[in-house]
Amino acid sequence: MRAESFDFISNLDTLWAVGLGAVLATVGGFAATQLEHRVDAGRKQRQAALFFGEVMSLLGVTVSAAARARGIGDPYGPVTMRLLRMIQREMDVYDRNRERLFELRDPSLRIRIHTTLLRTIMGVEGALEAADECHTLEAELKMNPEMSEPRREHLQARLADQCRRRDGGFDFLIEASQQAAKVVKELEPIAKVDFQALVQATRT
Repeated sequence: MRAESFDFISNLDTLWAVGLGAVLATVGGFAATQLEHRVDAGRKQRQAALFFGEVMSLLGVTVSAAARARGIGDPYGPVTMRLLRMIQREMDVYDRNRERLFELRDPSLRIRIHTTLLRTIMGVEGALEAADECHTLEAELKMNPEMSEPRREHLQARLADQCRRRDGGFDFLIEASQQAAKVVKELEPIAKVDFQALVQATRT
């Protein structure tokens, strides 16, 4: 056999080794990328679950405090109104971070979180808007004792309607917070956090 044949075979072996090395490197790089992606996605999902779990857990605490305040003295006095505005600010935090919902893999869970917090926003905004309108109408009735009877009756009817809306918005808010408590239980295994313990810590 000629020497050139041995050189060709030797070069062919080298070529196969280079090709195999390239394939293994590609497969290894792909596997590493996929593993990194899965780890990163898992980390983001846990952080998202932690964020939404904390928002809804603290929502329950604040709504409970507002409900207690409503049962003492003036139902919609300064304490109740401050707590309602605090809830509204918490909902603003959710609205600014709403895109983080897509870091949760379960679409039905995403929908439950979003609809629950939308109901919360509707309830708190409805209660606050109606409360402001009640305050305005009450002030007008007090400041104008000489107004005509038809005008007074009209304002009193509007006031009664806004008071009903205010109570309805508050009750809607309480229902939403109860639903939020159920969703929080679904987030606990994803976030790997006992949110009930977090709630208890805020009360000590």
